[in-house]
Amino acid sequence: MSTRKAARPRGAVIALDLGATKLASAFFTGSGRPRAKRVVALKGRTGRAVGALVCREARRLRRAAAAEGLRTEAVGAAVPGIARADSGRVWAPNIPGWDDYPLRRELEAAAGGPEVPVVVDSDRAACILGEAWRGAARGCRHAVFLAVGTGIGAGILADGKVLRGAYDSAGAAGWLALSRPFQAEYGACGDFEYHASGEGLARAAARLLAQAAGYDGPLNLRRALSARDVFAAYEAGDVLAARVMRNAIEYWGAACANLVSLLNPETIVIGGGVFGPAARFLDAIAAEARRWGQPKAMQQVAFEVSRLGSDAALHGAAVLAREARLGPREAPGR
Repeated sequence: MSTRKAARPRGAVIALDLGATKLASAFFTGSGRPRAKRVVALKGRTGRAVGALVCREARRLRRAAAAEGLRTEAVGAAVPGIARADSGRVWAPNIPGWDDYPLRRELEAAAGGPEVPVVVDSDRAACILGEAWRGAARGCRHAVFLAVGTGIGAGILADGKVLRGAYDSAGAAGWLALSRPFQAEYGACGDFEYHASGEGLARAAARLLAQAAGYDGPLNLRRALSARDVFAAYEAGDVLAARVMRNAIEYWGAACANLVSLLNPETIVIGGGVFGPAARFLDAIAAEARRWGQPKAMQQVAFEVSRLGSDAALHGAAVLAREARLGPREAPGR
């Protein structure tokens, strides 16, 4: 009888990127490319229904990996809010019922037991880890990912490590105070986010539209506007949309100036669900930032558009999973 041990299956990590409106999921092997990727809309799900969807996708990916002879080594999940490192519970203000959601506990059961580590972190932290691994911040030890989407956040890499703060909320850049005087509307999401997120662009366009008597341009849609409407109107040469974008560029540039002056990064990467169509404004944003930022730091920093696009946080979730299994030094890109 042979005493040779059976070959141990090769490993994979599961990556989950939960947003305010959708869930992206995939598994990764050493190649660094997402496998069995799927994007599922939340479709109005709230509370435990969202948690059940996340766990369902984790189980799907376990089966998909096993079908290829791969064992699941770890699970990484990125969430749109604050992930508490000690408890694995999540505060996600854009998901009703997620004021203190026990996501890590639920994922541990879905992952296959205690031998499969699960880590949950903010999507902004995941974005900078993804870009540092396979994107625009590759090779950087000091970098910032400014995510502009439904909300605004900043993933911060300092000396090769994600800066999370004393209570896991570092990088809540939407609350940067860039305007005076304070307005009550800023209390819900922050000044910067109020003006320059996707919803902020739509809000600014609606405000200008209400003031533009006789306007009959492409933004006169007689329905709620979206950031997509603003970009489409800008493409069409609309003057009102151009005013909205000039205002947004000023906010994005001022925020970048503050981040560079405070953190002295090698690279600022700008991305997120809204920023794709705004990539053309990168040079204008950098020029605006240089007006305000610390001169030496501004001369040294590079401004980049995300190379991973909507997959930045998904790649970062894979890095989180590898770190949970192997430790930061052995994880990819570290």
